[in-house]
Amino acid sequence: MSGQPLAGVRILDLSRLLPGPFCTLLLADLGAEVIKVEDLEGGDYIRTMPPFIDGQGAYFLALNPGKKSVSLNLKAPAGRELFLKLAATAQVIVESFRAGTVDRLGIGFEAVRAVNPRVVYCSISGFGQDGPDRDRAGHDLDFAARSGILGLTGRPGAVPAIPPVQIADLSSAMYAAAGILAYLRESERTGRGRHIDIGMLDSAVAWMIMPVAEHAAGERGGPGRRPLTGKHPCYNVYRTRDGRHVCLAALEKKFWCAFCAKVGRDDLLPLQFSEKPEDFALFEELFAGRTADEWAALLEGTDFCCDVVPTLGEVLEDRQIRHRGLVIPPAPGAPAVIRVGHPLRERAAADHGACPGHGQHTAEVLGGLGIAGARLDELEAAGVIRRGR
Repeated sequence: MSGQPLAGVRILDLSRLLPGPFCTLLLADLGAEVIKVEDLEGGDYIRTMPPFIDGQGAYFLALNPGKKSVSLNLKAPAGRELFLKLAATAQVIVESFRAGTVDRLGIGFEAVRAVNPRVVYCSISGFGQDGPDRDRAGHDLDFAARSGILGLTGRPGAVPAIPPVQIADLSSAMYAAAGILAYLRESERTGRGRHIDIGMLDSAVAWMIMPVAEHAAGERGGPGRRPLTGKHPCYNVYRTRDGRHVCLAALEKKFWCAFCAKVGRDDLLPLQFSEKPEDFALFEELFAGRTADEWAALLEGTDFCCDVVPTLGEVLEDRQIRHRGLVIPPAPGAPAVIRVGHPLRERAAADHGACPGHGQHTAEVLGGLGIAGARLDELEAAGVIRRGR
């Protein structure tokens, strides 16, 4: 079926919050069956994190459409046994506990490989499965700092700006998805599984490829003073007369010449890579001479990498973004969450459906293992499973 290249692939997702769920969202959009394995108490922490839409966590609604939820007590021997039975039916396991946790629970890679030699087992953790800091706690902001990203944000002399997207979380999710797809192919070819070790700090550092190249070349500029963060007039952000902003990214000579010609300022041609404050003042004065709407009208149809900086509301109405199917409206009767598409998601593919309630699919999924009726009642009474209502 078009848009379903991972049809028939079952993924057990033990992860919480953002990195693991975003990884499995990408794979679900490619047709995989994703089963969230959640604890009995509250499940994925992000279910109850604000902000809320119709009483449900907006982040959870964005990350988990079309997935299933099974609620198991993995600390109980019977819960561990049920998980391993499920793992024998899966091609992929994704977990995001601290290093060593799954082994202590008896559901780590070796335990799963004993019942499923072909399994692709992906561990996403803050610092990876080894090293001196593997047991430390961390969130995205910590990894942005440790990787060097945070220290290069913002303007000269200002407090570093917290990135508005979770760079370490999302980059680790994408590396995890890429690794899973690669090793699924290897598993099909060789019949052998693989343990993938993804560190969020590793992923953030990997995205520092351009600043590290600059550093190797001797660049030591701080925030707002590096070639791609505002060191030069040709690659910078300027305030308009009405307090909005325009970004200029005319690195190539042809684009720089076209920009100067459009604004009628041939005198600016020699200043493309200037570092002098008095030259920057000329550009600040230029951009402050028009409102954002006037700049938008002037830039319409041009070809030199210059745009009015939109608000998020304007982004969601952007004609190109809409055309590419990147704004997915809520389904009729569903919570009013706006889903964001991604480059791998086929625009023609149907939406994968609602987000699962906590433990909603426990009976259905365990039924596929032949566990039903009175046995489910016994397991629930013993605190091993939770069936959603």
